[in-house]
Amino acid sequence: MASVPHVTLNDGNQMPMIGLGTSRTFSSESIQAVKDAIDIGYRHFDCAFIYRNEKNIGVGLTAKIAEGVVKREDLYITSKVWNTYHRPGIVETALRNSLKDLGLDYVDLYLIHWPTGYKEEEASNEPPGPKVPNFSDYDYVDTWKAMEEIQKKGLAKSIGVSNFNKNQLERILEKAEILPVVNQIECHPYLNQNKLIKYCKSKNIQIVGYSPFASPGRFSSLPNYIKVFENPKIIEIANKYNKTPGQVILRWQIQRDVVVIPKSINKNRIKENFTIFDFHLSTEDISIIDGLNTNSRFVLLDGAKTHQFYPFYDEY
Repeated sequence: MASVPHVTLNDGNQMPMIGLGTSRTFSSESIQAVKDAIDIGYRHFDCAFIYRNEKNIGVGLTAKIAEGVVKREDLYITSKVWNTYHRPGIVETALRNSLKDLGLDYVDLYLIHWPTGYKEEEASNEPPGPKVPNFSDYDYVDTWKAMEEIQKKGLAKSIGVSNFNKNQLERILEKAEILPVVNQIECHPYLNQNKLIKYCKSKNIQIVGYSPFASPGRFSSLPNYIKVFENPKIIEIANKYNKTPGQVILRWQIQRDVVVIPKSINKNRIKENFTIFDFHLSTEDISIIDGLNTNSRFVLLDGAKTHQFYPFYDEY
């Protein structure tokens, strides 16, 4: 089994640099993906209430703990508070619901999924209904204070944010008693996020990159979309190292100190994504991949574009 490097977060806790993303996986396929990933060597799993599969993720985790393959303390589990739970009084309720579904007493990391709050009537156990939800007026800074309380209670070992821009992070840092350890953001060769990464590093906030392959399964039908796996420059680099384009992309992120959470339900692909610690990209190759950036963002949360806290109108 490969030895996975860890990063030390600003609260002293450690996070594995690769995890399994679990969005858009359902039913038995998510259970099996978790089991396969643990057998391959993954210990980091990225979850969220809105993925609607935390019960299935929990079944997979519980099975492998029961088999003695892993102990709870070996695992690093992330979950996220959805937009309908931004009211400070129900942040803990949201986390406790996720803990129940996951079969856990605590998560290692709990994130504010987006800075955009929705009205609570949108919160049900059914898939999101209205394309444009009803917005709430809750300020994510107040939500953050509730996040601090759940960490103090031991329900989450670390707390952080997701999809926050520089100015939004600065507002939290001005008021925070406990600093966010992570900003989880879309990050891939077409959106390298260099400016936001540099800013977060200056504040000792770790970047976790989701959609590291630019979500070809979701967005390949868009006009002018070129799959990163088919980009000639990435293919050339992959051939140079006798690796796949996906492995090269993940290695590029790792060498930029970005934690990666590629999603797959295919056992061979899950294993392939994990086999990235036996080679090292040259500085030149890192620059070539950096140069593919077009600031192309695919995960846009379309229904929230008129929200006062929509994060993607700022430069970074």
